[in-house]
Amino acid sequence: MAIVVNMPRLSDTMEEGTVAAWLKKVGDKIEEGDILAEIETDKATMEFESFNEGTLLHIGVQEGETTKVDELLAIIGDEGEDISGLLNGGGNASAEVKEETTEEAAPEVEEASEETAASAELPEGVIVVTMPRLSDTMEEGTVATWLKKVGDSVEEGDILAEIETDKATMEFESFQAGTLLYVGLQEGDSAKVDELLAIIGPAGTDVSGVAASFSTAAPAKKEEAPKAEAKKEAPKSAPVAASKPKTSAPAPTPVTANGRVYVSPLAKKLAEDKGINLTKVQGSGENGRIVKRDIENYEPAASAASAGKFVPSGQEDFDDVDNSQMRKAIAKALTNSKFTAPHYYLSVEFDMENAMSFRGQFNSIPDTKISYNDIVVKACALALKAHPQVNSQWFADKMRLNNHVHVGVAVAVPDGLVVPVVKFANEQTLPQIGAAVRELAGKAKNKKLTPDEMQGSTFTVSNLGMFGIDTFTSIINQPNSAILSVGNIVEKPVVKNGQIVVGHTMKLSLACDHRTVDGATGAQFLQTLKGYIENPVTMLV
Repeated sequence: MAIVVNMPRLSDTMEEGTVAAWLKKVGDKIEEGDILAEIETDKATMEFESFNEGTLLHIGVQEGETTKVDELLAIIGDEGEDISGLLNGGGNASAEVKEETTEEAAPEVEEASEETAASAELPEGVIVVTMPRLSDTMEEGTVATWLKKVGDSVEEGDILAEIETDKATMEFESFQAGTLLYVGLQEGDSAKVDELLAIIGPAGTDVSGVAASFSTAAPAKKEEAPKAEAKKEAPKSAPVAASKPKTSAPAPTPVTANGRVYVSPLAKKLAEDKGINLTKVQGSGENGRIVKRDIENYEPAASAASAGKFVPSGQEDFDDVDNSQMRKAIAKALTNSKFTAPHYYLSVEFDMENAMSFRGQFNSIPDTKISYNDIVVKACALALKAHPQVNSQWFADKMRLNNHVHVGVAVAVPDGLVVPVVKFANEQTLPQIGAAVRELAGKAKNKKLTPDEMQGSTFTVSNLGMFGIDTFTSIINQPNSAILSVGNIVEKPVVKNGQIVVGHTMKLSLACDHRTVDGATGAQFLQTLKGYIENPVTMLV
């Protein structure tokens, strides 16, 4: 089943992309999540991962070449599959093209996806706007706020809505002009990338048929797709509907005549997460299809089995909180890091007396304020220049030793954790680092960080000292090879010159990827770091 992979929109302003490097070649096996290529956008060069598996059958854009968003990038399918029909169309595709089969054995649950999508020509001038991919890892988005309402006039470049991604809340601008005729998602609702978001067209145009042919579970067909869609037969959901008894009331059950459940993919996923048996759910969608709201509103019937039995006076109580896009992204990234990178940990304890004195003297300068975290970031940056192995990245076929130093600084936000990046940290002064960290942290807490401000780190610092944590370990922020965990400065008895005196120490733990950083290499890095932190004046030389 051949799948056309189009040039993705990896930033909110991206209109075209350049293939910087292919990580796979024609004939290679592709697994879901594999990095296909590095794409240069208008903001950064990003890794583009595959959402499909199969064999890479065709590459439509060579390294160094540029193409517009949604034009043909590659084709993935079964080994030896004939794709001449896809290529003869001119090489451009605006939507995934999947060969449909109706005679194959169907799964227990039938997904209502392409089958219910639009198969007719769109009315003249009507544009279907789909959920954009606003970050390289975004799989679905949530409408935080609509800036336009149905009936409003929309100009090219107007902000339609604020979209919450897995990394930040971003403004999404319109690339078309017209009237906002239909809104497919309400504020707070979520949909996967490329699903229906809105419809724009000439004022007064009836788009009820277009909107009805889409669902929040179906991959939205963009405006370039009608030619391909026109070749399809009538929606395959029609025979399913015809098999139901004719009645003016909603279908009493979502189970079709052949025993399969008619459900949207999003509702199916929610049901799996909640452990709900779909055959017990009443569908409220078209033809009795189970949709998202049916799962969210489902309540199992109360059991009478406990009648006459002792019922405890206590009551179990809990609150379900939907995972935000950021929380889902954090879970995916950290799980991938923990189970793919062989972590090991090196712990040290530094004498902070000189650092405390240095900071006090430095902050006595008018209009100057640096934190201990700024000192650690600067020290790490200088130490990384001396130990490029720690400033590295692992790839399947190579190891990249970075000559530049971009330090990611973990920042806690209400939804989880983000890692804005201080670029070229080794070249910045302590006040410059302090100002950059404060600005980035402020943007992070207001969800105003841009993708460019969160990309490209070569090393990460995570500091929980301000929360009173003495020591901890962190999971590596891939593709970095290491992350430094910084604890609190503790007053304690120490031995100096054979005497027990009151001292101040700080514990640090370095998590390393053993594929790139050996134990001795990590230890040498910490020794260099010790020299800078215990004698910070050396950072000014």
